[in-house]
Amino acid sequence: MRNKKFAAFFNRKSYIVAAVIMVVAAFGMMGLYYAQQEREQEEQLARERQEQVQQAREEDAAREKAAKERAEARAAAEVKEKVMEQKKEEEETEEVSGIIAPQQEDDFMDEPEAITETSASVEPEIHFDATVDLNWPLQGNVILNYNMDQTVYFATLQQYKYNPAVIIQAAENDPVNAVASGKITSIEANEETGVTLTMDMGDGYSARYGQLKEISKEQGDYVESGEIIGYINKPAKYYSVEGPNLYFQLLKDGEPVNPMEYLE
Repeated sequence: MRNKKFAAFFNRKSYIVAAVIMVVAAFGMMGLYYAQQEREQEEQLARERQEQVQQAREEDAAREKAAKERAEARAAAEVKEKVMEQKKEEEETEEVSGIIAPQQEDDFMDEPEAITETSASVEPEIHFDATVDLNWPLQGNVILNYNMDQTVYFATLQQYKYNPAVIIQAAENDPVNAVASGKITSIEANEETGVTLTMDMGDGYSARYGQLKEISKEQGDYVESGEIIGYINKPAKYYSVEGPNLYFQLLKDGEPVNPMEYLE
């Protein structure tokens, strides 16, 4: 009888131990499951972030390529136009110089020939000195800095992307000044940066000003350093959260460089 009681006791104890082991195993499996889920979520977020970075790079590269192609097309058109103008001037000069009164054989004095001179318009020489600090286009805080090494968070777009320019906080109707002397090569409407003016400053350098209105100059005009080129417009839809601002980009041979390294 006593042996039966001991046997029953040990049987109950074995069941309890087995039940405890099963509970511990269940908690362990749940922990592993949730850890696996968390790892998968982190990997998914990392993949999405990488895709956003890649997409931002492709978009920036496409914009830069399109801008470069437009600049090359404009340059080719300007060269063609200059060649046509020069050819026309040469033809006019030949026509004028060809109208000379015939000489009389019995005249003892020759009449003076008419000499026609044509003077070509001389364009100012553009030179950019990279060792001299640039003037700021306007006074304001930089709310989005240049960064082509790491992505920057754009509040309006709610995403990270590379930023090939600096975004300077401003107020609507603030005047915008040229950071250096140069020639205006284009004025165009851009979906992302609004009305955008591009200026050739010489030696491969150019500056791009976005979010403008009431531009006082035209394509082909020369602008002196510090001269007002336009005023701050309402922000484009890509910058509605950031508010009114100036999109300022500096390029060297068509590639963006950090403007903060050149501004005084």
